[in-house]
Amino acid sequence: MLTFLKVVEAGGVTAAAAELKLSKSVVSKRVSDLEDALGLSLLRRSTRHVTPTERGRSLYEQMRPAFGAIDQIVENVTDHAGPLNGHLRITAPMSFATMHLGPILADFARLHPGLEFAINLDDRIQDLVSSDYDLAVRIGRLPDSSLIARKLCISRRVVCCSPAYAREKTLPQSIEEIRAHSCIDYANTHANRLWQFASPGSDAAPRGVATHSRLVTNNGEVMRDLAIAGLGLAILPLFIVADALRSGALIHVLPDERPLPDTIYAVYPSTRHVSRRVRALVDYLGQRLADGAPWEQGLVR
Repeated sequence: MLTFLKVVEAGGVTAAAAELKLSKSVVSKRVSDLEDALGLSLLRRSTRHVTPTERGRSLYEQMRPAFGAIDQIVENVTDHAGPLNGHLRITAPMSFATMHLGPILADFARLHPGLEFAINLDDRIQDLVSSDYDLAVRIGRLPDSSLIARKLCISRRVVCCSPAYAREKTLPQSIEEIRAHSCIDYANTHANRLWQFASPGSDAAPRGVATHSRLVTNNGEVMRDLAIAGLGLAILPLFIVADALRSGALIHVLPDERPLPDTIYAVYPSTRHVSRRVRALVDYLGQRLADGAPWEQGLVR
């Protein structure tokens, strides 16, 4: 059954054989024996590809979490003082990973040479329950779910624009005046084009303003570059615009107003046994960000 799982995940017998360090004939024989035992055809085979049948896909999806649990149980009862090994499959937002998470993961990988990493960068939310990811880094306000989330740090945001835009336009003096400006928006979360700001009272409801979004994109770095080009106001996290603010390529608009911040979390499935490697990575991320977001130093009052 494990061999069948590896064939589906690797997309073929050859790749699975290499991962399992077995001959292709042994891998093929094991899958054929499983099909004979079950009386089912589990794989569609061609000269180029191997894909699961409908029954094969169903079996794979039900078996995968069971084998994951077995792997975690074995890890938990073996030598806890030994080096970490095995695979870590991680998904994270594109801009945050390329600008800040990558160096942290590189340091963690150097500390644990026995680990193998598969890192997927995607701003879209990946389903950790039905996927094979061990850990996700997520930014925002998390919905209720069965996942376990550990807060890593706060991610503050600012309204900004280029000096050229500021010279050409009368900058807003209140959040209500934002609606008169061209804005650059983030497609993945601002479908309603509503920017939200904290109210002076701690218990007061946030204040919102509807924006006119001339430009919409699903990437924060593109938003930053469009703002630097003078094409409008943008509301962006400091982890993307800190360097541009320090260099003067962007300026802070409405510095006395505070857009609602996001939170950066490490998120992983809620299982009875969490692997040592996942716990170690979550702890390491927490240690690296324990003193707050380093990119915000000197920019947050």
